Amino acid sequence: MSASRESSERVLWRGMAWNGRRSGGSPRQVIVFLLCVCVWQSAAESLRYSLAEEMERDSFVGNIAQDLGLAPSQLAARKARVVSEGSQQLFRLNPSSGVLTAKEPLDREEICPQSETCILFFTIFFDNPLELIRGEVEVVDMNDNSPAFSKQEMVLEILETTPPGSRFPLESARDKDVGSNGLQNYSLESNSHFSLILRRKKDGTKYAELVLEQELDREEQREINLLLTATDGGSPPKSGTAQVRILVLDTNDNIPVFDRDVYEVRLDENSPPGQLVIRVLARDADEGSYGKLQYAFTETSEGSQQFFDINIDTGEIRVAGNLDFEESKFHELVVRATDGGGLYTHCKVQVEVVDVNDNAPEIMMTSHTASIPEDAPPRTVVALFSVRDRDSGDNGRTECTIERDLPFTLTPTFGNFYELRTSAALDRETRAEYNISIRATDWGQRRLSALESLWVQVGDVNDNAPAFSQELYSLWVTENNRPMVRIGRVQASDADAGSNARVQYALVRGEGAEQPALSVNAESGEVYVVRALDYERLRALEVRVRATDGGWPALSAQAVLRVLVRDENDNAPVVLHPGGESGAGAGELVPRWAPAGYLVAKVVAVDADAGQNAWLSYELAKATEPGLFRLGPHSGELRTARAVAERDAPRHSLVVLVRDRGQPPRSASATLAVALLRDFSDAHASLAHDPPPHEPDHTLTLYLIACLACVSALCLATGLAALLTKLRRDRRKRAEPLPTFPTAVADSDAGSLPRSLVYDVCLATGTLSSDFHFLGPLLPCFPAGVPPGAAPQRSSMCSQQASNAVEGGDCSAQAPLSEDTDPRSTEAACAANRGVELNVSSDQNPGFPISK
Repeated sequence: MSASRESSERVLWRGMAWNGRRSGGSPRQVIVFLLCVCVWQSAAESLRYSLAEEMERDSFVGNIAQDLGLAPSQLAARKARVVSEGSQQLFRLNPSSGVLTAKEPLDREEICPQSETCILFFTIFFDNPLELIRGEVEVVDMNDNSPAFSKQEMVLEILETTPPGSRFPLESARDKDVGSNGLQNYSLESNSHFSLILRRKKDGTKYAELVLEQELDREEQREINLLLTATDGGSPPKSGTAQVRILVLDTNDNIPVFDRDVYEVRLDENSPPGQLVIRVLARDADEGSYGKLQYAFTETSEGSQQFFDINIDTGEIRVAGNLDFEESKFHELVVRATDGGGLYTHCKVQVEVVDVNDNAPEIMMTSHTASIPEDAPPRTVVALFSVRDRDSGDNGRTECTIERDLPFTLTPTFGNFYELRTSAALDRETRAEYNISIRATDWGQRRLSALESLWVQVGDVNDNAPAFSQELYSLWVTENNRPMVRIGRVQASDADAGSNARVQYALVRGEGAEQPALSVNAESGEVYVVRALDYERLRALEVRVRATDGGWPALSAQAVLRVLVRDENDNAPVVLHPGGESGAGAGELVPRWAPAGYLVAKVVAVDADAGQNAWLSYELAKATEPGLFRLGPHSGELRTARAVAERDAPRHSLVVLVRDRGQPPRSASATLAVALLRDFSDAHASLAHDPPPHEPDHTLTLYLIACLACVSALCLATGLAALLTKLRRDRRKRAEPLPTFPTAVADSDAGSLPRSLVYDVCLATGTLSSDFHFLGPLLPCFPAGVPPGAAPQRSSMCSQQASNAVEGGDCSAQAPLSEDTDPRSTEAACAANRGVELNVSSDQNPGFPISK
């Protein structure tokens, strides 16, 4: 039954009695009064129950479910549990029925030895949501202890000269019960000399003093025995007795006198044994043995007497045990000073124990969450605990802090309970677990603290995408590789854990894209080349690789994979000039007066490979006369090694070998024919079967390809321009009439030479020489007097003149050339009729003569 309910019942019964007396016990008024009381009880802030001490085990305390208005099933669903304050759990909660019971019989005198009221506090915890309800149980005292004296016999020595009215304190009895069940009264056996009065100590306990009512006479009665009875207020009352033995002493007319009747001392609870508390001093006017005093404790409780010692000669009181403010805050000592004649007096020493901060706070963990996800919002509850300090005042006042800078905070709830909550967002990748040290510190002058550590794991959430170690991976593969050859790997890491950190790789392919030449292992990221590559066709390829983790939803990242094809020496050099290994050698003309170092020809070769595989070197593999010519190993220039002599053969055949620097090296060869000429009149016979040589090119091999491209583009442009010009001329011809030639061609001023001396200049495209071909005049020759209209006559006459001219060795009388006539065909016809062709060398030697 709760304390609030007990008070309500008292009020209820009083109200019912009052209403019954006033209205004759109307039932309606009683019911209304009961309803008011129930409504008033439901407004209580906490649960209050009462339980009589020494009840048997599992005694009923109260129905929690009923008092809180909850169904018993809700208690089980919300994991209701009860926690008692202190180290010992005294109560048990049945979650099925909601009944709160006592685990063991409760002894109020053992639990609360020095309290008038004994209240035990407990807390009921609910989960889902977290809720705390505070309650208290008052242990009601039962009259189960009788008053008892520490000594069954008290001996008092009183002088016969003691005046009436003198008082003699008697040793108090102790009753472990409190309140009305505690010690209430003393009574003394009826006699004619003494009476009994009751007095109270500072702590409220009662004690008896013996008052002398009539003078004593040792001669009449040397000893008086009285029975002292101590009675409590229980129902029925209990009592205890002690024998008071009074010895009547002979005359000693001076009794000891203390300086003060009451000595007050403040003593720290941590005072060490042997420390001086105080010195009491009494004086006796007598001399000799009657004036010699001895001190002793009397009428002092056992609980207080065990902490102090008194020197019987000096009256010094010293600490004999360990004082504890939490156990006893006040001690009252009664000191008796006795002289040699048996006279004595009393004084009181009141020792107030001063609290010292000697108890560190205690942290008691109630609830603790071992793991929280990293996406938990701030202010998430992690743990619930309470702090207790047994000291008082500032020494018992505590504060809690978290050591180090951690994303957690402490929030006080009610009483001495605290909640540990998150103060910021957590990141498992930054820190996967926290060792949280909670320190509770009191406010004492010498501050004491307690430390409690708890571990909190941070659960992983897929909040990190994979990250490649490089944004661009450059890998190499040699051309002509085997299919599915491994060339390297890509690697991505994920800061998450478990399946969220498992990374798989794949190539990124666009819609409609062809099958790439690469493949990536989905688990390891190893890169393979699917098919053989050719450096000359594909020198590099670039794809994108995607790394995807195993979380939900999955996160991914991309990187660029660039594969560079490494060249292999799989292409032999190709000789561009002179002609390659076709079997027909190229011809070059060299005058016999050529000095040493004379440039004969330039060998031009290319290699489709790159780098060192395309570095070419030139050498003469075979020569008719090895000492006459030398070939530049890097430039490919063929020059005379010495001056040409008359004894040198007129024809020379040179085999040129071009070799690259690959491993293994590859080579190509070409044959070059060289003719030594004294005069260019025999040039036709020397080079009838040789193709015209090319002009030397002194540029480097690397610029040759660019030059060829430029020349090709220029030729194409020139051809297009010529074609457009020809079409334009054709249109003009169709529109114009036939030209009218003058009657006398010799009188015409056209041309820079007479028509009989007009020559057509034909230059060869070779390297060293060009030919002048002497052709006939470009205009038709008509004899004088022949009219222009006589076409058959003009034709026959011109033909005759041409044939005569050819027979006579003169080509000036040849027929005119039309626009569609090939000059070379005319030149060939002329040369065939004459049997003579004049070749004029136009090389770099300016002094070379021209002969007809």
